[in-house]
Amino acid sequence: MATAQQIRKAYIDYVLTNNEKPKTVYSFVKKLKITEADFYQFHSSFESIEKAIWFELTFETISRIKEQEVWLQYTSREKMLSFFYSYLENLKNERSFVIYSLKNYRGKFSTPDVLSGVKPIFENFAQEIIDDGLESGELAERKFLTKRYKDALWIQFAFIVNFWINDDSDGFEKSDEAIEKGINVTFDLFQHSPIDNLIDYGKFLSRNGKFKENMGL
Repeated sequence: MATAQQIRKAYIDYVLTNNEKPKTVYSFVKKLKITEADFYQFHSSFESIEKAIWFELTFETISRIKEQEVWLQYTSREKMLSFFYSYLENLKNERSFVIYSLKNYRGKFSTPDVLSGVKPIFENFAQEIIDDGLESGELAERKFLTKRYKDALWIQFAFIVNFWINDDSDGFEKSDEAIEKGINVTFDLFQHSPIDNLIDYGKFLSRNGKFKENMGL
């Protein structure tokens, strides 16, 4: 009986060789010399195989970077930079499949179905990083906006992956630059700024209006 990994490997080989999904599960398992029952023990459809591959690529990346000795010493910004640099390195191993899997979704604003399993695990990971940054004071707590930080990082995820699959620069140097600029700009917006200080000062004055009366203002 084939394992889940063997089925996924055979699926990747098929779609990259034929540039399309197998016509039926029956024809696919026949070539693999397993039964349909063997297939359905691990996957409900070909789409579920792609979702599982994407999930594994993302989960593996998160697990590996968290095992690094320096991980706990990183700032929130450095943790997210580390994730994206490591993620693209991991995706290189399956670049042809990644391009095939996303080719029909490029340019759309909704999350591709194949990434439906990736979004929650990435957002949970991003929220951990955000919470650490808020606790340390690295990131600014903003009413109504703080809960949207993870959404901004998911947008960066979609942008960076899409940029990478279209990147033809040597060593994907432009993708590294896209990560650096995109994440730095995003975290600059997350951090305290002069506007935050001005708002805090305004709140202070509104709470302490009696000082204005005592000063004759």
